[in-house]
Amino acid sequence: MAKPAIKAVVLDLFDTLVKWEPDRLPLMELRGKQVRTTMPWIFSHMEQLFGDAFDRDRFIEVYGAVIDEILEEREREQIEITCHERFHRTIRRLELADHPKSLGFAEELTRKHMAAVREVTTAPPERVEAVRRIAPHYRLGLLSNFDDTQTGYEVLADTGVADLFEAIIISAEVRLRKPDRRIFDRMSGMLRLEPNEILFVGDTPRDDILGASQAGMRTAWISKGATSIPEGIPDPDFIIPDLSHLPKILEL
Repeated sequence: MAKPAIKAVVLDLFDTLVKWEPDRLPLMELRGKQVRTTMPWIFSHMEQLFGDAFDRDRFIEVYGAVIDEILEEREREQIEITCHERFHRTIRRLELADHPKSLGFAEELTRKHMAAVREVTTAPPERVEAVRRIAPHYRLGLLSNFDDTQTGYEVLADTGVADLFEAIIISAEVRLRKPDRRIFDRMSGMLRLEPNEILFVGDTPRDDILGASQAGMRTAWISKGATSIPEGIPDPDFIIPDLSHLPKILEL
């Protein structure tokens, strides 16, 4: 039996539509490793508030433990845990929650962190043009694993094509994460389409291709030069090196 026609294209956000460039963040040693991080902005803000009372090493220790805990929870429960919650847990464990300066502090740190993330995220013109070419022919959706709703929408707005998407889900908003089928089902419901009428386009084999396939969607994998899909991931309907190649496979 022939597959139904594709009526909508749903895109992942980071490293599909926009380019996330962590190499542009400062390099710092954290927990014995050299990593690109937003911590210089976080440290600066903490030092402004608490002066010499701020202990960097203790902050790194607690913050790192919170991140490990959240990663485990995400994997086990397939839920999203927001950036705000990450900083809130850190502040509480540092016993700063009752400090007179701590009111709204988790949100302040979230905004500092996310401003830096947004600064190193761009929309390549050829990807934006691909979206503009697709939009007259297919309904568009966007489904992103991202732990801050506000910044997710801001990053999308920065592309200049946010108005072309009729259905948008940022995982922080719904507290679910790909590859959980429920988040894909929400997208199908928002578009009022059967899953096999939707083409999902993403770069992450497990979250995007496995997740969308299990939800019954068609898939296009952005391989970024990889020669084959990892073992255990269903073969995508299409393989492209970059979003800019999508109009061609859709014969536009």
